Amino acid sequence: MQDSLTLPCPAKLNLFLHITGKRPDGYHNLQTLFQLLDYGDQLTTTLNTSGTISIAPEIKGLPTESNLIYRAAVALKEATGCALGADFVLTKRLPMGGGIGGGSSNAATALLALNQLWQTGLSVNELAGIGRHLGADIPVFVAGNTAWAEGIGEQLMPVEMPERWYLVIAPDCHVSTAEIFSHKDLTRDTLAIKVSAFLEKGGKNDCQKLVESLYPQVKDAVDWLKQYGPAQLTGTGACVFAPFASQASALEAFAKRPRLSSSNTQIDGFVAKGVNRSPLHQCLPL
Repeated sequence: MQDSLTLPCPAKLNLFLHITGKRPDGYHNLQTLFQLLDYGDQLTTTLNTSGTISIAPEIKGLPTESNLIYRAAVALKEATGCALGADFVLTKRLPMGGGIGGGSSNAATALLALNQLWQTGLSVNELAGIGRHLGADIPVFVAGNTAWAEGIGEQLMPVEMPERWYLVIAPDCHVSTAEIFSHKDLTRDTLAIKVSAFLEKGGKNDCQKLVESLYPQVKDAVDWLKQYGPAQLTGTGACVFAPFASQASALEAFAKRPRLSSSNTQIDGFVAKGVNRSPLHQCLPL
């Protein structure tokens, strides 16, 4: 029996985000296009027979029991009755609270890794269903395709997109998703569009205007990126991004990114390629 796997946890961008209404259960109906990237965290999962779940290193301010990796492992144990445990080692490269799906991607990788190591035999759809109860962004990472999404983000349809290069920068602030989605000034009545309309004319991020007003660092980052192309927020932020025609042009802009006034270091970020198939799925016999 295989006892360890080291797998990628790719990031995502929301190429647009329309909020089309608020549901009676408090969630919002939305439309978005999840663009998967070839860049992200890395998660090593090692099987144990003690039944315990551990995660290293510790993440400051995030109790282990609240980590989506831990919650995904517990949810899979409960769904399958598996008595085995696992020890996780997370190599964190993605900024937390950036709107690029770091925690959700970590959880998706944990589900797929454990399904193989524990030999629980669930389908990708069954694993996505477990993930959906933990977070609306987890199913797209489990399914493994760049996709059009509706509902609360769990109704997915794979879409083939041009594999562009993106420069992503992370302003020095943490945006609370709960704060944005509960704010009275959030736009919640955008009319639904078709995939063809987005592919022809693009879309906007309904959270961007509000986030820029609450977090000036985000507005500054968008304004800087606009010199290179159409810059916008991903998710509820704080990360912002712009597409580039080549890796070389994206890296050239990355080298010129602005410095933080607080530390005089350059603002954090990365350059990545948009991909239609998840790097995670390319590592597994799916």
